[in-house]
Amino acid sequence: MGVDFGKTAKDYAAHRAGFPAELFVRLATMGIGRSGQRLLDLGTGTGTLARGFARRGASVVGVDPAEPLLIEARRLAARDGVQVDFRVGRAEDIDSPDAAFDVVTAGQCWHWFDRPAAAAECLRVLVPDGALVICYFDWLPLPGNVVAATEALILEHNPEWPLAGGLGMYPLWTLDVAEAGFRRLETFSFDVDVSYSHEAWRGRIRASAGVAASLPPDAVADFDGELAALLDEDFPGEPLAVPHRVWALVTRAPTATA
Repeated sequence: MGVDFGKTAKDYAAHRAGFPAELFVRLATMGIGRSGQRLLDLGTGTGTLARGFARRGASVVGVDPAEPLLIEARRLAARDGVQVDFRVGRAEDIDSPDAAFDVVTAGQCWHWFDRPAAAAECLRVLVPDGALVICYFDWLPLPGNVVAATEALILEHNPEWPLAGGLGMYPLWTLDVAEAGFRRLETFSFDVDVSYSHEAWRGRIRASAGVAASLPPDAVADFDGELAALLDEDFPGEPLAVPHRVWALVTRAPTATA
């Protein structure tokens, strides 16, 4: 399935919920996101992780292959009064010298990478004992809820969409980092509800890989109209309380080369 999030940059910036503050709090207890740390955020998108760490005093570089997303990221950083160096780039070929960063993060994007190549590049650009953080913030399709109904509608319009039915947990990523040579691996998760109006939920879904990032504009319009009708008929109450799961993997580069 061909996916280009640049095609949905406006909805992405407006409607995709950023990672909750609790994630940054938990990572801070692990020494991640401290003031002055050199941090690289891969697949930065509109910069939700990058801005969060910059607010906490880290020196942040954010890279993404989609320039339209970076335009929105720069706008949002300026709005928030934080400094992030946003650059076009790819996780598999990081334009930085060896040992350039104390922390590398990848939020909601590891599955889009050539994972072995990305893991090797993360190891290369981290200092010894530097941290790699892979994290996700996924909606949860529970029986009868708005997420399950929305996913079913996406599949009607885009049967090739491969991301339905997720649990918000990614055990395979632990193998990626272990095979690359990372050590001291930890994972954690927690669930939260995110409030959406009907309008905001429609925008959030348009900004997903299965809709405006992969369908032509006329198909997106048809889908959006059907989603609006579904919400009005089956989920009329607002705001919608949409269950989400935060999942994070934290691992460290070796302290010395074997």
